[in-house]
Amino acid sequence: MNAIKDYVETHKERFLEELFDLIRIPSVSSKPEARRDMVRAADYIRESLLRAGADHAEVKETTGFPVVYGYKMIDQSLPTVLVYGHYDVQPAEPLDLWDSPPFEPVVRDGKIYARGADDDKGQLFMHLKAFEMMNATGTLPCNVKFMIEGEEEIGSPSLKQFCKENKQLLKADIILISDTTMIAQDIPSITVGLRGLSYLEVELTGPNRDLHSGLYGGAVGNPANLLAKMVASLTDENNRITIPGFYDDVLEVSDKERAEMAKAPFSLEEYKKALNIDEVVGESGYTTSERTGIRPSLDVNGIWSGYTGEGAKTILPSKAYAKISMRLVPNQDSGKIDQLFIRHLEQIAPAGTKIKIRSLHGGQGYVTPIEFPAYRAASRAIKESFGKAPIPVRSGGSIPIVSDFEEVLGIKSILMGFGLDSDAIHSPNENYPLFNFYKGIETIPLFYSYFVEEMS
Repeated sequence: MNAIKDYVETHKERFLEELFDLIRIPSVSSKPEARRDMVRAADYIRESLLRAGADHAEVKETTGFPVVYGYKMIDQSLPTVLVYGHYDVQPAEPLDLWDSPPFEPVVRDGKIYARGADDDKGQLFMHLKAFEMMNATGTLPCNVKFMIEGEEEIGSPSLKQFCKENKQLLKADIILISDTTMIAQDIPSITVGLRGLSYLEVELTGPNRDLHSGLYGGAVGNPANLLAKMVASLTDENNRITIPGFYDDVLEVSDKERAEMAKAPFSLEEYKKALNIDEVVGESGYTTSERTGIRPSLDVNGIWSGYTGEGAKTILPSKAYAKISMRLVPNQDSGKIDQLFIRHLEQIAPAGTKIKIRSLHGGQGYVTPIEFPAYRAASRAIKESFGKAPIPVRSGGSIPIVSDFEEVLGIKSILMGFGLDSDAIHSPNENYPLFNFYKGIETIPLFYSYFVEEMS
């Protein structure tokens, strides 16, 4: 452990500058104009893998953005760890809410501020530097492969097919992922569950053009008003989702498991204080932690219509739009939920309107068993590094491709994330504590060593 810390201490400033160079590439997968930047980011990671000691690294084309694949094989008889991460990031808008430019990383108060600082460039880069360190010190105990994609933030539409076409290249004993959070710096945890996702866009059309709100207001259905009512009706007074059939496949978590989950430290007052809210809202009968861990949810991610510029323009808009996401629990199928949502919205669309709905992306939930070698290895590594055994937790977030890995490749995943809930991922002023960045680099090599032990 001392050798690990010494290497990190010696090279920590270089590690940070190399991460900053990656962050400066605005690899926003949802923007078609960013294709050149996506390729630049992939090339940067390929070069980083080669410098870190990979036997081979290449940028492999897909039907979408490329995948960076690399490996270091030291002995075919040893276990193989497949590291997964993503180099794409969320859009930085609204830009005016950032305290510093989103793609110009800065360190303030011990944190890196930038888009991708945590999700997932910062966490991904920990693996590249841990890999470099093991190679440089001759302590790499097993084989390593890397699969770094560029479409996670848009649902990984090309990766499942990539996995089908490259099953032999990706053959491994475990997939190691750092794209999740832990409870706190002094309360480490391992994510053992992810929610699935169903994400759709709704377009509601009324009249064939924008109308004068004085001449037509009160006589013609206003799509903005009507869509707002439709969206509001999707949850009831107990914050349960009203789409018929939505809960049919939800697995109820036992009282025993709920009691175990309740042991994880959580302060509702601190939670509200951190968000500057007076009260929480969610499904009746469940705690805040349960609402994001074991229960599904429905949220409007964006809603817009009509004139939104400066000053006044008195119109009755022709169209209204909403982007809606539903987080799903294991056993719910995102394709089925898409169809239930579409059917329900079509049924409640008011007369005098036309509705179009398209699915943007989705994926299944995932649960990691805690009685298998990779979990035990991760738990031992974190306990040694942090001085405390980690708590298993279920996350409210989604990484849709994880369930596809098990389906296509037949490999389980271990979610050993080092982010914090306060890192503001997907939001302005995304950040990542330097402590977590360097601690991750120290902890990852321990996982490798203990995984080899657990597999022997």
